[in-house]
Parts: sequence; structure tokens; C-alpha cells
Amino acid sequence: MAENLVNFGILGCAKIAIKLARAINLAPNSILHAIASRSLEKAKQFALQNGLPETIKIYGSYEELLDDPSIEAVYLPLPTSLHVQWTVLAAQKKKHVLLEKPVALDVGDLDKILEACVTNGVQFLDGSMWLHHPRTMRMKELLFDSNLVGHVDFIHSTSTAKMPPEFFENNIRVKQDMDALGVLGDLGWYCVGAVLWAKNYELPNVVSALPAGVTTNSAGIVLSCTACLNYDQDHKTVAVIHCSFFSYTSMDLSITGTKGSLHLKDFAIPYQEGSAFFDLASPATFMDDQTGWNAETEKVVVDNQIPQEAFMVQELARLAQGIKKCEFRPDNRWPEISRKTQIVVDAIKKSIDLDCKPVYL
Repeated sequence: MAENLVNFGILGCAKIAIKLARAINLAPNSILHAIASRSLEKAKQFALQNGLPETIKIYGSYEELLDDPSIEAVYLPLPTSLHVQWTVLAAQKKKHVLLEKPVALDVGDLDKILEACVTNGVQFLDGSMWLHHPRTMRMKELLFDSNLVGHVDFIHSTSTAKMPPEFFENNIRVKQDMDALGVLGDLGWYCVGAVLWAKNYELPNVVSALPAGVTTNSAGIVLSCTACLNYDQDHKTVAVIHCSFFSYTSMDLSITGTKGSLHLKDFAIPYQEGSAFFDLASPATFMDDQTGWNAETEKVVVDNQIPQEAFMVQELARLAQGIKKCEFRPDNRWPEISRKTQIVVDAIKKSIDLDCKPVYL
């Protein structure tokens, strides 16, 4: 079995790396082979505190891990400002890349990353775990059944988390030189991704941040944001997203069509690891006396054997195996999803910088 497993390395000991270390070993086609930090002592502490096997290699620099010829894929949970440097180098070392989101500070930086991956024949995948959950697959089947939801008219997505006071002083997500996109890159990435997913990755025509929904710190880092994404193609769609470091935790996604609607309140991280659900309503009318609804709402439950992050790792490992064993080309679908998400995130940021004027795509 071991020769069929893709060897993963992790660059950096951020908190999210704990979750991914577990996911790599839960996925059926991968195994954690090594971890690296900028100091050997920190890497050793990470391995010890999280109960990693003694067989895992521990490196005191990122370069050492990337120079390990036995490592086939790497996960990078580094600050966004470091993504270009280390992802490009990883690609040049022929490592497949799982890159934490936001993948870049802007689409120009992302293009440098993707060009390096294409040039070196390695697979790129961003860390949007929810896209790999079986629930997401089931939702898409029903969403694009024209007899159930119909044409999508309206999408509403939120991703919020109330952060403690020390977060706004010390966290990298509010530092200009570390993660300059702030909440827009951290939580807003999910909201934008959800809208694009619901529209089958069609880009909106116009993006506008809403003045009353935008809060920044003294360095100009976005801490809260509401934005409108307008589609003016054959069938008009309006999408509203909201992301914030000030509000109670929410991960809502509502999609309303001409025939029905789809709703869930935990789209980015399911309430439970082994099972997830969503509500599908179709059709709905008021009662004759308008004292209630005649609504047919179905709770659709989707069980899963491994968590969504393990499905994500499994997908990258599957693609890596296909490239190695069958000489397949890297799958361009995942880089294209990341790039479109980055384009819209950039447009929202530009709108904010322009005092919330509309940005046309």
C-alpha cells in the first residue's frame, strides 16, 4: 500500500496545519511524510504537541523540505504575502501544491504561481475544503436540475466570526505586510466562491462594495465588508455577500430560483464532521387566507466517511497519481476556479479603494 500513497510535506506550523496533518493521514491515498518550520525547535514542538508519528521527518527550514526528493506534494498554510515565493519554488522542485486561501494578494501574483505550476507540470489546488464535500456535489446536482430550483435569481452568502480584541492587534490577518486582504481574503473568499459555484463559475458583470458595510483598520485592512455582485447576462442574478470579523459566527448560503430555493447555514464547515444537510424548497405558495405557507421543504442529508478536508487532500493526491503513473496533464479546472475567485475578490477590494464605486468585469 505504501508505494501507492502520495507523500505530503507541510510548510509552516500554523494552527490550520494541525487539521491538514490529520486530513492527509485520513485520506486513503496520501500520507504525511514531513513538516517544516523556520526553526527546527518549532517544528519539533508542533510534531510532539499534535502526536505526529516519530517516523515523520522534521525540517528546520522550508528549503530543506522542498529539497527532499521523496516528497511529492506540499501544503502551504503560510501568510499570503509569502505565497508567491514559496509556491513558485515548490513548483520548481516538482511538488504538487495545496495552497491555503486566499491564494494571493491579487490576480497578478496568482498568475505567477499558476504559470510556475503549468511550466513544471504540477497540480495546483487551493484550500477551499467545502467544495470537496459530498454535500456540495449533491447540492449541485439538485441546483442544476431545471425542474427543482429553476433559473437562479438571488444568492446570499455570509461568513462571519466575532474575534477577540487581541486579534485586531496581533493576528496576521490584520497586518498589511502579511495578509493585506484582511477579512475579504480570509472569510470573503468563501462567500465569493459560493456565488461563483452557484453560477457555475460565470463571472459577474459588475461588483460593488456597499459603503455602510465596509470597516477598515488604521492600516486600511478590511475588517468587515458587504458587496453586491450583479449578473446581467441572459438571466439576471443578484448576489449579496457579507464577511466580518465583528459578527457572531455564520456560514450561510441561500440560493433562490424561479421554481425553488436551497438553504444551508454551515456551508464552509459543516456542523458535524460525519454528516451534513441542506434544505431544498420547491414550490411554495401562501395559504388562501395568507396565514401561512403551502411549502414542500425537504431536508437532504448527506453522510460522509471522512471529513471534507480529507476529501480535498484525496483529490490532489488522485490528480498527482494520474500525472505520475498515467502521464495525465494537470487538471486546469481547479486553478481556473481559484483564479476566478481571486478576480472577484480583487474587484471588491478595488471597489472599496474607490469609495465603493462599481467595478466592471
